[in-house]
Amino acid sequence: MKYAWFIWSLIALVFWGFVFWRKPGFRREMRKISWYTMLFGFTEPLFVPEYWAPPSLFDLAERTGFDIESFVFSFAIGGVGVVLYRLVFPANLVALQAHEKQHEQHRLHRFILFLPVAVFLGLAFLTGLNPIYHGVIALFLGALATLYCRPDLKSKIWIGGLLFLGLYAVYFGSLLLVFPQFVDSHWNLAVLTGITG
Repeated sequence: MKYAWFIWSLIALVFWGFVFWRKPGFRREMRKISWYTMLFGFTEPLFVPEYWAPPSLFDLAERTGFDIESFVFSFAIGGVGVVLYRLVFPANLVALQAHEKQHEQHRLHRFILFLPVAVFLGLAFLTGLNPIYHGVIALFLGALATLYCRPDLKSKIWIGGLLFLGLYAVYFGSLLLVFPQFVDSHWNLAVLTGITG
């Protein structure tokens, strides 16, 4: 189980590589978004050990709060996530027309991009919630704000979210099939759920 997180982060990267190889039209977008989402690996110390204490290469998570696996996973999952909807429902991206960009709702794009960060920080300073709940609430509110800004994408946003949930359930479920005790061993369940085992 010591290398479970490392192996499963590599599985995510292999899946990313497969999509990248099979879908040349997605490559530029996948590369760009993957480099951005990889930066989420820097947030890992916010979650270790309050949310979990993953087994990591060189025991980095335990010693520093950082781990290589989180950077690999964040890179891979971001690149796949950005094209997942179009993998299942092929479609071409169409840029907004200049006059559409002037619509009041569309002027909020930049604000909405930073809304989850502001909500996360606000919850971190004002509540005693576990950091994972800050993240869930912040991202959910970010999704709702995106729905307000782009009501024309409502069905795509919900379907894309459900597709990602399904992909993650398969990914995480496969980890638990191979390592059934992984959650009990590495998640801070007593704090997250009040269940002490």
